[in-house]
Amino acid sequence: MRELLRGLYGAGPVLVAGPCSAESEGQVVKTALALAKLGIKVFRAGLWKPRTHPGGFEGVGAQGLAWLQHVKHETSMLVSTEVATAEHVSQALEAGIDILWIGARTTSNPFAVQQIADALQGHAVPVLVKNPMNPDLELWIGAMQRLAAAGVKHIGAIHRGFTPSTTHEHYRNSPRWDIAIELKQRYPELCILCDPSHMSGRRELVGELSRQALTMGFDGLFIESHCNPEDALSDAAQQLTPAALAQMLEQLHPRHGEETSEELEQLRQRIDECDRELVGLLARRMSIVREIGHYKQRHQVPVVQTSRFNTVLRQAIELARAEGMSEAFITAVMHAIHEEAVRQQI
Repeated sequence: MRELLRGLYGAGPVLVAGPCSAESEGQVVKTALALAKLGIKVFRAGLWKPRTHPGGFEGVGAQGLAWLQHVKHETSMLVSTEVATAEHVSQALEAGIDILWIGARTTSNPFAVQQIADALQGHAVPVLVKNPMNPDLELWIGAMQRLAAAGVKHIGAIHRGFTPSTTHEHYRNSPRWDIAIELKQRYPELCILCDPSHMSGRRELVGELSRQALTMGFDGLFIESHCNPEDALSDAAQQLTPAALAQMLEQLHPRHGEETSEELEQLRQRIDECDRELVGLLARRMSIVREIGHYKQRHQVPVVQTSRFNTVLRQAIELARAEGMSEAFITAVMHAIHEEAVRQQI
């Protein structure tokens, strides 16, 4: 997948853009023509839109495939759409859709993913897989493994955040960059795009999330753009006009410099030294923890002392804040240390 998309964009970030939903042929073609002028090579539009509640706009369905064919003919862009069933796959393939993607709700259901994988056997179409609704990395990986087992050669991932957002209340979905970073570490050759539109839920936040994603080494962006977002039938608040998208892209500064240099290598050596010291301190701490465990065993004291841990956590948060670290970070660290301490004492 990475080679395919890099072949379109070269060293620059991969950009996939288009409306959340295809609403009319005029809307689709007008948006596509404007995006093509920006250099967008891959056009996206949802035809089948699974909604949380019935009665809302659930997409135009198969009739929109002809509109995507029109876009492909007029602009020479690759066209892509979301599939959620084997029937969607069959119709999309018959229409010559270039790239398919699997949405978060579908990724969350292994049975649905397997049906899609079965329908893709023998076909060479690339597939992008959005993360599941909940922060479950193995479920995300499992969906891609099902596609690979079915013979799909070109597979990529889309990070759109997790629902609901509990740590970043001003975003629609929690970014949880750590999960996408772990995916990247485990599968360094995997093409990973960021969907800042769904992650933010608000068009004014798309730019800052896009910058963060590119800074962290994501291959590109999967962005919603609509010729008239105020009147969009779905996700109106998070879609950018092509003009607004152009302005946002001008403000991005993708990083494509040399991966290593003498200065960077020296800084990394200092980090390595800090890590050695950190592990040494943790080992000393666990040695004391084991002594405490022996004391508790002799005196029949329960291993877990909630009040003591809460005190330790409050102290750590105060120290971390004074050093410019976030409460969320130090809380996660202290919980991990406490979990290992309990294990050492049992």
